[in-house]
Amino acid sequence: MLIGLDFDNTIVSYDTLFHKVATEKNVIPETVPVNKVAVRDHLRKTNQEYIWTEMQGYVYGKRMDEAEAYPGVIEFIRNAKKKGHQLCIVSHKTRYPFLGEQYDLYAAAIQWITHHLTIDEQPLFHEDNYFFEPTKDEKVKRIAACACDVYIDDLPEILQNGYFPASCRRILFDPEKHHVQGVKEIDTMHSWKQIEASLL
Repeated sequence: MLIGLDFDNTIVSYDTLFHKVATEKNVIPETVPVNKVAVRDHLRKTNQEYIWTEMQGYVYGKRMDEAEAYPGVIEFIRNAKKKGHQLCIVSHKTRYPFLGEQYDLYAAAIQWITHHLTIDEQPLFHEDNYFFEPTKDEKVKRIAACACDVYIDDLPEILQNGYFPASCRRILFDPEKHHVQGVKEIDTMHSWKQIEASLL
């Protein structure tokens, strides 16, 4: 089985890092929860959208290596590999930020993958196992080109995209339970342990 994985907000959690950076920059009060969406919503509500946009480039670029993996995802990947399954990462990501210093976001993500996604100090993914596409449509077309049997993403709009391959099982990763009512024809799961129990 070939299992495709989204990268940002599916493998990697940015909640702690975005809150840390926003606190360092003194752009949020202490009352804002340690949550990426809460930081974003506060900055938008206080007419600081440009700070949010610039902060994304800074976090996904210079500070990327400080980001954390979601609980259970590395164990899932290791166990899937041990059971003989193939895995690939297909991500929607621009190469450079829209605002601020022009970090190479692809290079930062690849460094994170090679640093954090390992077993016995050996990488779990190689160059032909991860793909970064500049648009959502190109991302979904890459999922189809890879012939994934299963694909896991945190965004319903990716899994519902018109180019998404009909033969591929779709799993929505929803750790904060934004979609408790479920999404039509998509399996919704709230943890990597739940995904592992379902797939492996």
